[in-house]
Amino acid sequence: MSIITVNEEKCIKCQICIKECPSYVLEMGEKGPEEVKGASCIACGHCVAICPTKAIDNSRTPLVNQVDIKDSEILDENQAEQFLRTRRSIRTYKEKSVSREELTKLVNIARFAPTGSNMQGISFVIVEDKELVEKAIELTIKLMEDSPFSDKFKKLISSYREDGVDVVLRGAPNIILTIADKNFSKGRENSIFSLAYLELYAPSLGLGSCWAGFFEVFALLKNSPMIKLFNIPDGKKITGAVMVGYPKYSYKRLVDRDPLEVTFI
Repeated sequence: MSIITVNEEKCIKCQICIKECPSYVLEMGEKGPEEVKGASCIACGHCVAICPTKAIDNSRTPLVNQVDIKDSEILDENQAEQFLRTRRSIRTYKEKSVSREELTKLVNIARFAPTGSNMQGISFVIVEDKELVEKAIELTIKLMEDSPFSDKFKKLISSYREDGVDVVLRGAPNIILTIADKNFSKGRENSIFSLAYLELYAPSLGLGSCWAGFFEVFALLKNSPMIKLFNIPDGKKITGAVMVGYPKYSYKRLVDRDPLEVTFI
């Protein structure tokens, strides 16, 4: 059954859809673009999104669900640089809960991130329960203590056990986890893309975020006890984690990085 349809009256036979298809699903026929028999569409939506006359439709990425792009909505060079550089890793949070509506907005943007071969395959678990967040911190510290590399975590363990400092999630009220099928080879990399989108979007909602690195060390292990703690479905694995909350402080300046190193050959 054909998934692609072409309105012959609107089609100007420019062949842009054919040239832009990453999977070579289309070829030029007598009346316009046609599906190549046996080709496999990855549902990227390129063919529909790029058509200048809205002549093509794809049942896997319907035209009716696509949104027209307005030039006025595209950031210019300076705006884009400012937007990207103002993102910071936030490690000090206000004692204020984030609403479910705002948390949903974050993960909804994350699902639009690019993924390998458009395989996507990532879903999200949002931890709202404060008690569960505390259990995750305690379990992380316990796993640090039981680790063969416990000496490397000695200072963190001491700060938590003796001084009561949250060295794991930094007082963030929420954790957002990505999960994927256990046998999905692109689970980790697709999660990184998705959570990067989430982190870039967070400041527009007045939120801050940071990769939960110490937590991830143990959450990403095969048969991690975090699977049971968060009631992750059978056949799934944790593939990424970020802490989220309202920043306690605001940054006033853009931070520099190491000098650019690039080679043209």
